[in-house]
Amino acid sequence: MSTDHLGKHEFAFVAQVPVRWSDMDAFGHINHARMVTLMEEARVEWLLSAGPEYQPLIKSAMIVHVDIRYQSQLRHGDTPLQIGMWIKKFRSVDFTIGYEIRAKDADVESKPACVAATQMAVVDIEAHTLRRLTDEEKRYLGLWSRG
Repeated sequence: MSTDHLGKHEFAFVAQVPVRWSDMDAFGHINHARMVTLMEEARVEWLLSAGPEYQPLIKSAMIVHVDIRYQSQLRHGDTPLQIGMWIKKFRSVDFTIGYEIRAKDADVESKPACVAATQMAVVDIEAHTLRRLTDEEKRYLGLWSRG
């Protein structure tokens, strides 16, 4: 791995997220709305795994946009889902997390069943306004970006 960024099939974090019966729809697929919840569980696990120096970034990030593309079905038997995440991009006041979601035994280079992104704005919680990413936060996010 390069010290500047992740490779094409590398992730900053891979969460193993179990699928519950309540995540299923009437056709036996993971419900589209529940996928957002499963992504949230993976994202929270990743962000909480960061060191204490990044807690201000984590505690002040809020979702402003979600984009999901379903490419194949996922079912309860695919549990736990492999949810790989990385930083797709970052700007002065926000960053975007990329997701590739696969069944438990899928190869990392296989086509993901679902690709998604969440754009996270960084806010000053007390002032209720957007805030700029610090240079240290940008450096951290850059480490988890793909080349």
